[in-house]
Amino acid sequence: MLPIAFHPIYKHPLPEGHRFPMIKYELLPQQLLHEGTATPADFYAPPMPGMGHVLRVHKESYVNDLLNLTLEARAARKIGFPLSVELVERELRIVQGTIWGSLQAISKGIAFNIAGGTHHAYSTHGEAFCLLNDQAIAAQYLLDNSLAKKTLIVDLDVHQGNGTAEIFSGNDAVFTFSMHGKTNYPFKKEISDLDIALPDNTTDAEYMSILSETLPKLIERVKPDFIFYLCGVDILASDKLGKLGCSIEGCRQRDEYVLSTCHKLNIPVQCSMGGGYSPDIKIIIEAHANTYRAAKQIYF
Repeated sequence: MLPIAFHPIYKHPLPEGHRFPMIKYELLPQQLLHEGTATPADFYAPPMPGMGHVLRVHKESYVNDLLNLTLEARAARKIGFPLSVELVERELRIVQGTIWGSLQAISKGIAFNIAGGTHHAYSTHGEAFCLLNDQAIAAQYLLDNSLAKKTLIVDLDVHQGNGTAEIFSGNDAVFTFSMHGKTNYPFKKEISDLDIALPDNTTDAEYMSILSETLPKLIERVKPDFIFYLCGVDILASDKLGKLGCSIEGCRQRDEYVLSTCHKLNIPVQCSMGGGYSPDIKIIIEAHANTYRAAKQIYF
């Protein structure tokens, strides 16, 4: 069984002009079912989370402004989506999906959230399409419930995990690692525990050389008992919002390497999908589907 969190509201309740490439949240589960990588029994529809879990990471006044749709106009513009009750509910269910996935990973080795990877959400505000930081909330949940003592967040989205870095700044129980495009958003970076900024047009070979040199040593040093993996596919050369030069094959090799490393070391891993903005939706779906195919091959 491949544990996957997905809920119909993940389909993104946005006006038509905002929907592409958010349609990937509808198409990806359909593709996984069509090809047999997943079955209907693999999917979990998350309910709303306990607000106490959210408030362990996000400031109460900010969360209340989201729930009541009372964000100041400037703060709402930074998020980039028109706020609605449905959008906030979507984000909350994504959070619960990642919490559930972290529990599933502890028992099964790995779990996925079709959405998530909202790493630009800070403790006090959202930005860049991120309202609440799903992996940060789940990491804190594991710590609060004594289900992990040391977690490692491996963020391989093309954009730096600035919100995650801010949330866990000074928290020795969570190690934040972000490998991202140097000239990509955010243009003012936060300081993760480890940042690797890649030059424009970084190739598959260069990317994999750096990752394979870094990840094993990092795991040996940090000694995490849980890993959160943000596996954005916006590292592709075709991505509209990324500036790296990786291919679909290189992206697949990246995922196989990270998941194989976690499996070999017997470290549970929860995966959230993160970004992917290639103009051709088929490329986005294929790149994301490769992550699930790799997991099924390695774990099941």
